[in-house]
Amino acid sequence: MAFQPTPMDISVAITTPNAGSSLEPRLLTERRITPTWTVMQLKGKLETMTGISPSCQRLLLKTPGHPDQWVEGDDSIIGDWGLMKGSEIEVHDTRPQSARPNFTDLSSVEKYVLPTSTYESLPNSVLAWKKNQKLGRFDPNTLAPEESMRQQSEKDAVEIQERGIAVSKRAIILPSSPPHIRRGTVRFIGPVPTIPYPGVDTKLVDLDRGALPRWVGIEFDEPLGKNNGSVGGKSYFSCPNNTGVFVKPEKVEIGDFPPLELDDLDDEMMEEI
Repeated sequence: MAFQPTPMDISVAITTPNAGSSLEPRLLTERRITPTWTVMQLKGKLETMTGISPSCQRLLLKTPGHPDQWVEGDDSIIGDWGLMKGSEIEVHDTRPQSARPNFTDLSSVEKYVLPTSTYESLPNSVLAWKKNQKLGRFDPNTLAPEESMRQQSEKDAVEIQERGIAVSKRAIILPSSPPHIRRGTVRFIGPVPTIPYPGVDTKLVDLDRGALPRWVGIEFDEPLGKNNGSVGGKSYFSCPNNTGVFVKPEKVEIGDFPPLELDDLDDEMMEEI
């Protein structure tokens, strides 16, 4: 009996056509193919790469120097079709578009949500670590959000008094350094319920206004702000668009900061350049 050498595997590019005939096929990968495989055996290997079942595959063989040809007959030997190094096999899906799964659309994929009770019982979760370390809400010395907010309000009131912050006074926002000095006029001082506080719904919780943090509303001389004196759909003062801002009292410095004249603006621009 004559010795029959084992056929050498051939490296072949595997592609699938993109939607749209003008687009080039999308390269999936390269794989080594044994020439003695039947076409059905090859299709079985390609299913794991393309997600297309063998019965729905149609293979287009592209060989350098030869015309493209459709590989027919599941029992035929793939090596008999002129497979060689540099060949490409384009895998076509014969199913209608509506029957093909869309693996990029996650909107219809059911998401698993871990029940809160299950998560709280896990010994190796972030929550368990916080409990062991007594961090956050597990710290016995941590203030309730409402009490923390009240203390913030008292701190803000002290800052406003010590800094001499008052409506109509001139101010700059800290930190400020030439040429980036944001200056303007104080237009508002007081609580802003539409600005949230961590852990507290300032719009729904029944709290006296003295318990709410204080904010300073400033109208800038230039359009360097974020609003027109409104935040969260409520107006607290009025100014042109993009000239208003709300800041904490500790970021406000009161002083003799006259509006910039045209010459001053030119000097600042030259410094910035």
